[in-house]
Amino acid sequence: MSTHDLYTEPVDKSTWHVPMAGDTRFTWEYDDGRDRLLALYQKGKDKQWDSEKRIDWDLEVDPHNALGVPDQSLAIYGTKYWDMLSAQEIGELRRHSVSWQFSQFVHGEQGAMITAARIVESVPDLDSKFYSATQAMDEARHVEIFSRFLQEKIGMVYPINTKLQELLNETLGDSRWDMPYLGMQVLIEGLALAAFGVIRDITTQPLPKQILAYVMQDEARHVAFGRLALRDYYRQLSAAELKEREDFVIEGCHLMRDRIRGREIWTNFGIDPKEVDHLVENSPYMKMFQSLLFSRIVPCVKDIGLWSERVQRAYDDMGVLDMSKADLEALMGQDEEIAEKLDAERFAAEEAGRRAEVDAVIAAEASV
Repeated sequence: MSTHDLYTEPVDKSTWHVPMAGDTRFTWEYDDGRDRLLALYQKGKDKQWDSEKRIDWDLEVDPHNALGVPDQSLAIYGTKYWDMLSAQEIGELRRHSVSWQFSQFVHGEQGAMITAARIVESVPDLDSKFYSATQAMDEARHVEIFSRFLQEKIGMVYPINTKLQELLNETLGDSRWDMPYLGMQVLIEGLALAAFGVIRDITTQPLPKQILAYVMQDEARHVAFGRLALRDYYRQLSAAELKEREDFVIEGCHLMRDRIRGREIWTNFGIDPKEVDHLVENSPYMKMFQSLLFSRIVPCVKDIGLWSERVQRAYDDMGVLDMSKADLEALMGQDEEIAEKLDAERFAAEEAGRRAEVDAVIAAEASV
């Protein structure tokens, strides 16, 4: 079945063309490299994995309760619109909500794959080219995983959110080599990583927990890569050049904030788009979710040196300035540990199951 058969509304079957901008850069220096970036490249090579083998795709998923989270997570919970829904319609709303979230994940991951390839082409330093090449493979795996989850387990796909598409267009359409880093590694990946983390930590279903934990193990390296490369480069820029990057960050964060409102979901359930924002803004869960989404972006923006009063004021207006105090290294370390712990628990359980089977066979033979 074509993915186009699963979209909630018709999607143009032609490809989306983003005009190429900027230069392709070769370097003839093959020995020079930053130790931390080369170490990250080595880690990227060591941590490659096969989604066919690492993820247990045989786990069943109820598409009408794919995450097993409380209904309070739905923005219309407790409103007049919620009271109008039957139990069957609530199940369908859960399905639409998960489909929308994971659809934006898969579209964003395709953007990340293309951006990583663009960075390989345009970045001047060989160590950055090396790492970006491993990231392109990571992102291809993530597109594969999220698309498979949507097609096989949910059976429904949403088109790309217009705000995400707008930011991708601005990121890829800029001729300056650092802008794909800033747009993708810091903003889009930073927000996605936080969203993955919230869902990973609250879902009670094993398959989405596996998917998100393992994807986050990769994404932690990607955000670290963006920080290292941009921190070095932005120390060299003039005040005017930094201001241009700050403008991009402020606009991008507003686009990302507006993206998570999921207007497409609610309009499919007959809710006036004019009321959607009000419902989302007054949902306690959505307020918490929105603030947590900037837990990776804000400290990263501060770390790379785009921390003027203008940027701080914008984050203060959005209610996320306190996120600048977050310890990014600790968060990234935690993401890796959770994936490794999940592996250990799964493999220990499988080994125990195999031992039990062997013991049962031995006991059966002994009783004959």
